[in-house]
Amino acid sequence: MKKIILTGGGTAGHVTPNLALLPSLKEAGYEIRYIGSYQGIERKLIENAGIPYDGISSGKLRRYFDLKNFSDPFRVIKGYAEAKRLLKRYKPDVVFSKGGFVAVPVVLAAKHYKIPTIIHESDMTPGLANKICIPSAARVCCNFPETMKYLPADKAVLTGSPIRAELLKGERTSGLAYAHLKEEKPVLLIIGGSLGSVAVNTAVRRILPRLLPSFQIIHICGKGNLDESLIGTEGYVQYEYVDAPLKHLFAAADIVISRAGANSICELLALRKPNLLIPLSAAASRGDQILNANSFAKQGFSKVLEEEAITDDRLCEAVNELYANRSSYISAMETSKLNHAVETIMTLINECSAGK
Repeated sequence: MKKIILTGGGTAGHVTPNLALLPSLKEAGYEIRYIGSYQGIERKLIENAGIPYDGISSGKLRRYFDLKNFSDPFRVIKGYAEAKRLLKRYKPDVVFSKGGFVAVPVVLAAKHYKIPTIIHESDMTPGLANKICIPSAARVCCNFPETMKYLPADKAVLTGSPIRAELLKGERTSGLAYAHLKEEKPVLLIIGGSLGSVAVNTAVRRILPRLLPSFQIIHICGKGNLDESLIGTEGYVQYEYVDAPLKHLFAAADIVISRAGANSICELLALRKPNLLIPLSAAASRGDQILNANSFAKQGFSKVLEEEAITDDRLCEAVNELYANRSSYISAMETSKLNHAVETIMTLINECSAGK
């Protein structure tokens, strides 16, 4: 039986693409194990999927001054030793890394044992962890055409991001029934990521009186972000978090407002959902969401409104324009070359495991 080690962690975005690969890996006959941090978000997600999990020590590598910069290198060294022991024990044919700092010791340990590694970079420009890992990789997958210039030409492969197959199986009628909405009126879905987005939540709620005459609204606002004063508002439903029914809510949506995390926007692309992206401000991040959003806008997949530019009028106008021109966005998404990520990545995994 062929063996594969999956790794990646720190955020859900470093785990969900790995989860999306599981059905195809099982079908191809791989024995699958996962290496992540001791108690990171990835542990619960992977164990819930029934995959054997090993935790290792990990530390963040920061570009800025922090006292932890003096202790975290020792955690990384410890993690490297632990990863070497695990790889020596399991003897995988290939390693697939989704990134995050926990992946660095695993990829370096794989290089030590000459085990081929495939890395997936979600964002437009590689993060620090993947920059460290790329020299040790056999292949580097990416989501955006613009990313190719930042990667070694002999390793780079434009794949898109693996999407969970169940997301594609939603039913509009089930979504409308779950949210208690009507069939005959368009549905606007707002989704701000696993933690929600206070800025987006506030902006949308401020213009509800202007949106509700034209749209029914499903608002996934994040934990602790419900507005009790709006409970019972006709045509407006809000949830802190949605798990299994999310595929049905996507199916019910005519248009979507979203942050611009790489995995989220690739899901919107796969689902052919016309979308308005409000990327996380560069003041609160390294600016990767802005680059992601602008790439999707350039390809005709998305409309973009930067957080700093939001006003009531601009947001209303953007939503109405998105809905009016929704067919052009759908047409652009249907021609995308990024719609077969799982199949493309599985081909790379099989090639690397066979060539070991």
